[in-house]
Amino acid sequence: MKKEYQKMIVITAPSGAGKTSITRHLMRVFPQLAFSISAATRKPRSNEKNGIDYYFISVEEFQKKILNEEFVEWEMVYEGKYYGTLKSELRRMWNNEQVPVLDIDVQGAIHVQKEYPVNSLFIFIKPPSIDELKRRLESRGSESAESIQTRVSKAAYELSFVNQFSHVIENKDFETACKEAEQIVKDFINN
Repeated sequence: MKKEYQKMIVITAPSGAGKTSITRHLMRVFPQLAFSISAATRKPRSNEKNGIDYYFISVEEFQKKILNEEFVEWEMVYEGKYYGTLKSELRRMWNNEQVPVLDIDVQGAIHVQKEYPVNSLFIFIKPPSIDELKRRLESRGSESAESIQTRVSKAAYELSFVNQFSHVIENKDFETACKEAEQIVKDFINN
């Protein structure tokens, strides 16, 4: 494996801040990037496909993988809902001379920062406000009011970690946020 392909990009944000949309944009712009598909124990949303958006697995299977140390990082993001990045995903992409892009929650990103402090780029996508974040979550139409309130409360907590990231993009205007992310990624890849 060539050293330059040991790079990794981690994009994180509170739920609803736009990290997945910005990640998808970056994937279209930079062909050398490869999306790291996370494992998740939640049910897929109507537009999501197993093996493309996530590996949807049972809580029992996820816990077995934890015991076998198969994850780079994992979190129980909400009660009974686990998310994690499989080590095999990173190896697969590095073997294909690609740069893995992880679209993960804030706690997972902090863990990856500790495990992979070199050759890694960490970008925090920040919503313009908590009220705007709540509006975005409500517009998805995929969750209950209680679930949205849980996500909004968690987002307020996650925003307290923004200073632990060297690159912070406020997603007030999607096109501007994408352009800012493009420049950061371009500089990282070409370095």
